[in-house]
Amino acid sequence: MDFGGADDILFEVRGRAGIVTLNRPSALNAVNERMVAALSRALDAWRSNDAVAHIVLKAEGRAFSAGGDILDVYEAGRAGQPKPGFFADEYRLNASIARYEKPYVSLIDGIVMGGGVGISGHGSHRVMSEKAVYAMPEVGIGFFPDVGGSHILSRLPGEFGMYLALTGNRIRWGDAAAVGLATHSVRSERLPELLEALCEAVNLDAALAGFAEDIPRETDDARMHAIARHFSYDALDDIVAALRDSGDKWLHSVHDTILSRCPTSLRVAFRQVRAGAAMTMDECMRMEYRILRRMLEGHEFYEGIRAALIDRSTPPQWRPARLEDVSQADVDAYFAPLDEGDLVL
Repeated sequence: MDFGGADDILFEVRGRAGIVTLNRPSALNAVNERMVAALSRALDAWRSNDAVAHIVLKAEGRAFSAGGDILDVYEAGRAGQPKPGFFADEYRLNASIARYEKPYVSLIDGIVMGGGVGISGHGSHRVMSEKAVYAMPEVGIGFFPDVGGSHILSRLPGEFGMYLALTGNRIRWGDAAAVGLATHSVRSERLPELLEALCEAVNLDAALAGFAEDIPRETDDARMHAIARHFSYDALDDIVAALRDSGDKWLHSVHDTILSRCPTSLRVAFRQVRAGAAMTMDECMRMEYRILRRMLEGHEFYEGIRAALIDRSTPPQWRPARLEDVSQADVDAYFAPLDEGDLVL
């Protein structure tokens, strides 16, 4: 079944399921333009196909999807020709998944970050195995937690989403289940059997329940309470100060992690997550597209990608280099209306 994704993404209908397989294992299944376009076409076709009762998204290799394929975006931007079109299509896909009329099941059996979160995290069912590693690490590369991060992270309990947004830290399946990022926990060895059950399932929830386990959190109660308390402030500077003055070794390490990230990205991420709590998914995507357009016109994103992927021998040189030097006007500019109007979803 061909929806134009070449071999990067594969499609089939098996039983009652429309199965999507991310097939770029050597690139950790990073999402590219072909994959976004093909998945969009498949979901449109299967929406009206009565033979397809639900969607199942899975991946080949050790990663589910480690993010978006951003090297082309980097090279175009450095050449003075930013490419917002890829992000526009990706954000439309994210919004489409969030409103999809049929159940959408992601089998996450490895790393899931950035763009991988965008094509899985907005679906109705998110199955994670013990191999799953979840993160939104964008503040470390001069970017921001996009692909609907403002919608997902703002709705996690106990300020856990703000913690993830500002640190970029990775979590495993126990924490993901505890805060609702995962709806089911299924061991990796059982996922092939689960897939076959989903292909025949009339009652999807019952099929998933037959494989799911209750998994304990990796983060203990004391640290969860500390996150809820220290990340609840209405200003980023107050969060940083509370962590610094906590007298707790682990919270000090969280403080140091945050201050190692891009200062501008931290300010933007804090504001977008706080704002996202009061927004619909579509409103979040329009806000994120505004931010994206300004990121592609600036310095931080390209500097972050250079340091992370191109020239790893030197650390990123952020401008401004300190959190206190990022002004309110600087932040406001990322959220201002676009001259050409908002993203059409």
